[in-house]
Amino acid sequence: MAAPASSPPASSNLRRIVAASLIGTTVEWYDFFLYGSAAALVFNKLFFPESDPLVGTLLSFLTYAVGFAARPLGALVFGHYGDRLGRKKLLVISLLMMGGATFAIGLLPTHATVGSAAPVLLTVLRLVQGFALGGEWGGAVLLVSEHGDARRRGFWASWPQTGAPAGQLLATGVLSALTALMSDSAFGAWGWRIPFLLSGVLVLLGLWVRLSVDESPVFQEALARAEARRATAGATEKMPLVAVLRHHWRDVLIAMGARMAENISYYVITAFVLVYATTAADLSKQTALNAVLVASAVHFAVIPMWGALSDRIGRKPVYLVGAVGVAVWTFPFFALIDTRSFGNVLLAVTVGLVFHGAMYAPQAAFFSEMFATRVRYSGASIGAQFSSVAAGAPAPLIATALLADYGSSTPISLYVIAAALITLLAVGCARETRHRDLAEIGATAPDPDGSEARAADARTA
Repeated sequence: MAAPASSPPASSNLRRIVAASLIGTTVEWYDFFLYGSAAALVFNKLFFPESDPLVGTLLSFLTYAVGFAARPLGALVFGHYGDRLGRKKLLVISLLMMGGATFAIGLLPTHATVGSAAPVLLTVLRLVQGFALGGEWGGAVLLVSEHGDARRRGFWASWPQTGAPAGQLLATGVLSALTALMSDSAFGAWGWRIPFLLSGVLVLLGLWVRLSVDESPVFQEALARAEARRATAGATEKMPLVAVLRHHWRDVLIAMGARMAENISYYVITAFVLVYATTAADLSKQTALNAVLVASAVHFAVIPMWGALSDRIGRKPVYLVGAVGVAVWTFPFFALIDTRSFGNVLLAVTVGLVFHGAMYAPQAAFFSEMFATRVRYSGASIGAQFSSVAAGAPAPLIATALLADYGSSTPISLYVIAAALITLLAVGCARETRHRDLAEIGATAPDPDGSEARAADARTA
């Protein structure tokens, strides 16, 4: 196998870059998931008190979904400027936006204080959260992918992905501790604000680490080449969005399809499970939160393992294992929760997240390897975030509505299986990318006939 063109960075430098991406994504996902957990537990009473409990939950999940609606816009804006100005600058901005919005939620007046203005303010801040997260993911995984050793890109790029379970673990852990230490009345009155206000401290930590890393060398080389072409030939580059839609539209569609099962299964397993366990299975909030807490720790541990496996056998096989796994597991998942045993609930959530990790771990390297350097931030972000509108955004909402209409978990299981079939089709149509060199892919402008991508594939021989 031909050696990659780019030389691996120093190990200490790479670890610092991975740590910066991981801490930043952990803070961002903590903020994002904290809202989802609060929407399932208290926001229906604090911001929509005039509705019956299940309708109030639906309305609180609707504001939860609004955050996903803003993510594609964030992907477009951050992707455009990230491909023009660099990854690092945009990652700092996204962290400040997300942290500021989350801190402000902790200061919001409730419906009892300001009436209908409360849910409006909540929705606006949720939009800011979604906009910031739409730009965060692409920049964080690219910063690692473009620094890392090509032979172990799947492993190193999977570490920013662990920010999702780390953020989930942190958010659920704080909520679980508060609900255990406080009465329901105290938690509903003021205790729910504490986790949101803690975000301010976490943002300062993430900002300090993120400012200490260097810009991606692959991006800097591509920028220098683009400026040289502009100086010698007077050629002007197309906008990244235009270039992506013209030359990488197939890859964008593949990325969107690949995210369907990953996104939907995750929010059913971690967000909707709090609703199902406390209503249909009549379990306590504490039991459901503890199950998600422990399972998130396992999820954190298995993601780098799946990422390393994708370096050995390919991105596609690992991804397909995850899609098949969540489809097969969805009926046992709800059956185990219905037993009302903590051990069975823990098993259900843990196995579900292990299969999810098989999709989530190789996703960072897989999507990065699809696009040329000068459009990579835009391409990866658009493919990842536009699918969230159809996948992650309505997942808890659809699952709650199906439970309300049918009083059964069967339609929800079929919903997850349908998403898995879409993902299997999308990933099955994709090229294997694990041998591609990111610097070489971006050495020239994307070509209309796809010869650059085919040449990269040919280098696997």
